[in-house]
Amino acid sequence: MKYYITTPIFYPNASPHIGTAYTTVAADAFARYHRMKGDEVHFLTGTDENAQKIVRTAESKGMDPKSYVDGIVKGFKSLWEELDISNDDFIRTTEERHHKVVQSIFTKLYEQGDIYKSEYQGWYCTPCETFWPETKLIEGKCPNPDCGREVEMLKEESYFFKLSKYQDVLLKHIQDHPDFIQPVSRRNEMIRFIESGLEDLCVSRTTFQWGIQVPFDTKHVVYVWLDALINYISALGFPDGELYKKYWPANVHLMGKDIVRFHAVIWPIILIALGLPLPKVVYGHGWFLSKEGGKISKSRGNVQDSFELIRRYGSDAIRYFLLREMQVGADGTYSEDNLVDRLNSDLANDLGNFVSRSLAMIVKYRGGIVPKGGEDTELELEIKALSQEVKAKVEERMGALDPAGALENIWRLVARMNKYVDETAPWALAKREDSKLRLDHVLHIFAEAIRIMAIFTAPFMPKLPSKIFALLGIKEDMLLWEEVDQWNVLAEGIHVEKGQPLFPRVDLSQWITEEENQNVDQEQKNNEQIKTEVKPEFEPIKEEITIDDFAKIDLRVAKILQAEKVEKTDKLMKLEIEVSGEKRTIVSGIAQHYTADELVGKSVVIVANLKPAKLRGIVSQGMILAASQDGVLEVLTVDKDLPGGARVK
Repeated sequence: MKYYITTPIFYPNASPHIGTAYTTVAADAFARYHRMKGDEVHFLTGTDENAQKIVRTAESKGMDPKSYVDGIVKGFKSLWEELDISNDDFIRTTEERHHKVVQSIFTKLYEQGDIYKSEYQGWYCTPCETFWPETKLIEGKCPNPDCGREVEMLKEESYFFKLSKYQDVLLKHIQDHPDFIQPVSRRNEMIRFIESGLEDLCVSRTTFQWGIQVPFDTKHVVYVWLDALINYISALGFPDGELYKKYWPANVHLMGKDIVRFHAVIWPIILIALGLPLPKVVYGHGWFLSKEGGKISKSRGNVQDSFELIRRYGSDAIRYFLLREMQVGADGTYSEDNLVDRLNSDLANDLGNFVSRSLAMIVKYRGGIVPKGGEDTELELEIKALSQEVKAKVEERMGALDPAGALENIWRLVARMNKYVDETAPWALAKREDSKLRLDHVLHIFAEAIRIMAIFTAPFMPKLPSKIFALLGIKEDMLLWEEVDQWNVLAEGIHVEKGQPLFPRVDLSQWITEEENQNVDQEQKNNEQIKTEVKPEFEPIKEEITIDDFAKIDLRVAKILQAEKVEKTDKLMKLEIEVSGEKRTIVSGIAQHYTADELVGKSVVIVANLKPAKLRGIVSQGMILAASQDGVLEVLTVDKDLPGGARVK
């Protein structure tokens, strides 16, 4: 099977940071996973260099654009190398191979009547490289929620692409292929956008010359979104290259939610006009937000040096954190203390501790020689069944582009093996002569489980398997996905070593400077002073009820499938949920506290047996539980992977 996955090509207008790394790390995990499964993989990333903001940034630094982007691109490549990104190609839109394809496609679209010359007059946001009609501006500024900057009035001769001509064709494709745009919240957003009516797209500029010239009208350069999107096929050698013939259409275009519109509307229409196949999936993930709630971005001044973070914690820890924190359809939260918490709890305490103490007991009780396995009890049968279940779940979640869900399931096995150590108590077995064979079998299970964990985690933390396999004394050619749920794979008598901890625990304070420490101390004092000075006022607790009264309330876990604001209201959100195998609609007054994207995919707690009520003409079947105080509201959510319908007691 072939598998072609792409990241967007990144703007090299500033050095890359950890907030931009998620897409590339996630794409790498999918690429590594498919390679392990035996698929032929092509993984593309790169940089989008033909943009006006590149020119302006370079000018502000007293440099020519090419010299400027060369330095930034070197930073991108270095970071991807530090993060163990296994891309097969890196496309730069300043390369000749890209220029030729863009010019040939522009000419073809012009000759077939899909591109025409006219004059553009309107508002332009340089950071977003986007033209906006005046009706879309917010207080006269860019409406992009991650931008909000000043726009400028432009009037110039331009070429336009007939986007509107293909509106109905694209809409039908989206409706006929429900998996084309994912997750479902992005799909619904794009359908609404298209149904509101598409305007023809400005595809050339004359006010600057940095870019790809229109071959038959050289005072024009090709506008960035027609130029940039073509990279996905120019890198394959379109139209006659062997890679193009083998890998197109792409299996997945992976990107942040802010550029889904370009990939799910403009790019498919370009392909439709050219008579080319459309990519199978356009997936728009959430953003990494700071603890204060804003997107991680250089313009907001809330980024940390990526190379320093990798030096402190290692690339595997960074990768694990990014992949584990970003839930499907939602935004993730990044902070260094959250990263350290994940490293210490999941990697050091759970995985690292199991590996260390298991190998230590094999060394202590059997001189480092893995003994032959024996007869399974119910404990081992349960664990082996769980490994098969985890494999199926990981394959399901990776197929759904959900690395966080895959890792959650892998950690079910990690947690189960830690419990198994306590249940079997090898230290007690070692004291009894009649338990020799039982101890042998338990230690054998330890070694096999460590091998299995190395395979499971390989797509996500690529440095880890070689470290584990070195401790087990086995070669990396045993890193086989088909054996990830198989037991009794290790050869009898192999010699293991305890080694150093895979993930030493980290104390965040060791990285805090003296000045930062003083700031932290002062902040703590301020917070304590505030706590003593301002005491919140709470609503009085209601009169007591009996346990029988409480038993009448049926609280259940529910999965939020879709969410949208109720029209002409500020507070109401219409939610489609799944509970106990059925779908329901609930109307909840939480729209001022959550966006639709933040809710889709969450597991919440509902009152399931509340009598239906009609709100704004919508029948609401239940109530979502939330806590609120002083204008702050938070929906009660469930972190564990419990099914919709699970009882809340």
